[in-house]
Amino acid sequence: MMVNEELLKLVTQRVMEKIQNYHSFRIPVGVSNRHFHVSQEDLEILFGKGYELTKKSDLKQPGQYACNETVTIRGPKGEFDRVRILGPVRKQSQVEISKTDSFRLGIKPPIRESGCLSGTPGLEVIGPKGTVVLSQGAIIALRHIHMMPSQALALGVKDKDIVEVETFGERHGIFGDVLVRVSDQFSLEMHIDVDEANACALNNNDYVMIRRQ
Repeated sequence: MMVNEELLKLVTQRVMEKIQNYHSFRIPVGVSNRHFHVSQEDLEILFGKGYELTKKSDLKQPGQYACNETVTIRGPKGEFDRVRILGPVRKQSQVEISKTDSFRLGIKPPIRESGCLSGTPGLEVIGPKGTVVLSQGAIIALRHIHMMPSQALALGVKDKDIVEVETFGERHGIFGDVLVRVSDQFSLEMHIDVDEANACALNNNDYVMIRRQ
């Protein structure tokens, strides 16, 4: 009987510690649908000479926003229309899709950190004024957490760390290989794609927690 009581006490203590850590260190979730980051050169081909992006709504990361502009992305097997452009413009155009999206398009994009485009497949991007044929640029985004230096210190992590993240709710799960990105230009948020969100029944502004080993 004593063994059972001690075990119950230990389990209860660990549950309470997890609850306390969750409330102290919880991280909001941002679910990313397929989207397009565009260079100024490609923007002008797609929408016309001298065109500038127009803001639809701000995103949680400072300076980032969803645009009113959308494009069609086309692969060897299929296409998606009304793919949202996210601003501001970048040096290189980049398409971020999910694994499920890749089947419809007929391409095999790697899982990559944003901006790491070498060796990635290309796509056709179609706008109202023209078409851009990207030789590379399609990726499945590596799941990651944005945070400020003070938040990284509180969470006990540093830039480029790889961590595990625990989810809660109806479909409790653990995400491995989560990249930590630290900058004073960031706001605390974990980014996952639609496939990953659906796997664990997560929505925008749900919360997760870095898993302690």
